[in-house]
Amino acid sequence: MTSYNLPNAKAVFIHDNLDDLSLAVAQRIAELASQAIAAHGVFHVALAGGETPRRCYEKLRHLPVDWTHVQVYFGDERCLPVGDSQRNDRMAGEALLEHIAIPPGNLHTIPAELGAHEAAARYAAVLEQAMPLDLVLLGMGEDGHTASLFPDSPAMASAAPVVAVFDAPKPPTERVSLGMRTLNAARCKIFLITGAGKRGALEQIASGKLLPAAHVAAAEWHLDCAALPA
Repeated sequence: MTSYNLPNAKAVFIHDNLDDLSLAVAQRIAELASQAIAAHGVFHVALAGGETPRRCYEKLRHLPVDWTHVQVYFGDERCLPVGDSQRNDRMAGEALLEHIAIPPGNLHTIPAELGAHEAAARYAAVLEQAMPLDLVLLGMGEDGHTASLFPDSPAMASAAPVVAVFDAPKPPTERVSLGMRTLNAARCKIFLITGAGKRGALEQIASGKLLPAAHVAAAEWHLDCAALPA
């Protein structure tokens, strides 16, 4: 299959495998960073968590990016202690941030260790001067969730820029996520979708079901062949 239709998508790109997808998205991030820095002197990007983006981040650290003019945020975080192996900022640090020359003040982690309500309020204040974000990177779970916005969660309907989540269907249940309004306000949104486990959710979205990921409008979707429904 060389093309795939997703309602609400700006574009859908199909890659042979995870490695090809990761390189293509890394190159796209570097391109968007260059454009934003040239246009307004700074690039505001929100990183995705989970395992799918890890390879992309490993490739991105070798590309020419002026990291002194990049401000890094996160799409969501699990309410776990600082340094916990399951935190998204830990993965991003290991794969990318510890390997690049970025000033520590340019890294804006979510203080999820304070609990969802407090962390959401504090992060909303941090984001206020960065809106709209230049780029939000997103993944999708097998249930169609994105960031920490899950099907049927009250957080989906919130207009808050950052939302507290208490009902994640897998542990930890307490999380912090950028709200759907913040995601949609970003100048560019990029999904990284890999693996056969995502086929079911993609099929539902293609047929018009409004799973959380489908609420993100005008996004670039990057899929590997394994994720494509038969």
